[in-house]
Amino acid sequence: MSTAAFPRPGEVLADLLPAATATRARVRDAALVVGGAALTGIAAQIAVPVPGSPVPVTGQTFAALLVGASLGTGRGLLSLALYALAGMAGMPWFAGGTSGAGVTFGYIAGMLLAATVVGALARRGGDRGVLRTAATMAAGTALIYAVGVPYLALSTGMSAGQAVAQGLVPFLIGDALKAALAMGALPTAWKLAGRR
Repeated sequence: MSTAAFPRPGEVLADLLPAATATRARVRDAALVVGGAALTGIAAQIAVPVPGSPVPVTGQTFAALLVGASLGTGRGLLSLALYALAGMAGMPWFAGGTSGAGVTFGYIAGMLLAATVVGALARRGGDRGVLRTAATMAAGTALIYAVGVPYLALSTGMSAGQAVAQGLVPFLIGDALKAALAMGALPTAWKLAGRR
């Protein structure tokens, strides 16, 4: 039986892109980091206000988790760090074309952490099957809220209960849908690449 159908240990989807030399690998990795940041910034522009909440529903969290899973730990971290730093520096690519450290910046910091952890889980096969992908996305989503909700409470003066009610509860159904999309997309990408 050929081993070509099985990924090497520690392999993520981005590793399947060819790079014949070390220089080309660095160029590929830099392009992937910038591309992941841009994807997250574009996805953040899909923003739907939630009545009674300062936090909109965006495509940003989904993009951040996909970036982490597809690029792996190091490139995922760098990609989300670039996204966060550029937004802090004034690039208007946070949710709805904003920038700077607003009340939702904790979610962005959480996305940085989540992309890193999701990338590590993907390197261990956490994006190869439907159930493993669901668990990986759930872990990443939990990390985003673990940073975002307390930051929301601190930056607005809300109580912990108010922050949970306004910054977590309204998003659970959407997050379940995003996880379902990832559960289909990531294992399918591995199958299309001819690997599991």
